[in-house]
Amino acid sequence: MNFREATAADVEAIRSMARESVTASYTSFLSEETIQDALEQWYSDEATSDLVESDDTVILLAENDQPAGFSQSEVVGDGETVGNVHWLHVRPDERGAGLGSRLLTRTREALLDAGAEGIRGFVLEGNEGGNRFYEEHGFERAGTRSITIGSDTYTENVYVEAADADAEWRAIEERELDDGTSVFVSYGEAARGSKAPFYSAYESTDETERYGWFCGNCDTVDNAMDAMGRIECNVCGNKRKATRWDASYL
Repeated sequence: MNFREATAADVEAIRSMARESVTASYTSFLSEETIQDALEQWYSDEATSDLVESDDTVILLAENDQPAGFSQSEVVGDGETVGNVHWLHVRPDERGAGLGSRLLTRTREALLDAGAEGIRGFVLEGNEGGNRFYEEHGFERAGTRSITIGSDTYTENVYVEAADADAEWRAIEERELDDGTSVFVSYGEAARGSKAPFYSAYESTDETERYGWFCGNCDTVDNAMDAMGRIECNVCGNKRKATRWDASYL
């Protein structure tokens, strides 16, 4: 899976992913008319082009053979600088394999690199899956705010990272290696690398026996760790380097 900042050439793909994601996630509590109003308000051709071209907005695209999802975020604040994650969109047929967790991890990294001192996430109150996602990833609800969709007003929950640094992310994906061996990659246990995070890989889903490290840049476990804990991928050269926030990934 490749992650990169979106460009003007990605506008139609972004609109398509947003349409699929919103339709799949919101039909249980929003009418079809309201969903169409939301898509036109947030992801019209003009609105999406403005987002991609804005210096204040970060659109991070996840793609495999084709675009699979994206995040929309920004860094705000004159005093305390905060990274706001407004949307995490994943195509319905790409869900269930940890992509949302990987996208949140990479978005968080981008916001911290841009100067954010903390991360906030926003989810419509009626989106049970979205609220559960943040709670399972070490965030806690800090308040609410109102947003307008079409002519109606809705409540959006505001999440911040929990003070407990030991909060666990529980996104596990089974990956088959070239030799047929299956490993289980925990996207909640990430160590920052020079090109992309390294994720803990285990021999089974109970996470008792570590297999090694999975490179998030080239999706391999072909890497080496020295006695000081430094990791280098033998395929793409991705390297682990110490940072101030590795522990808060966990």
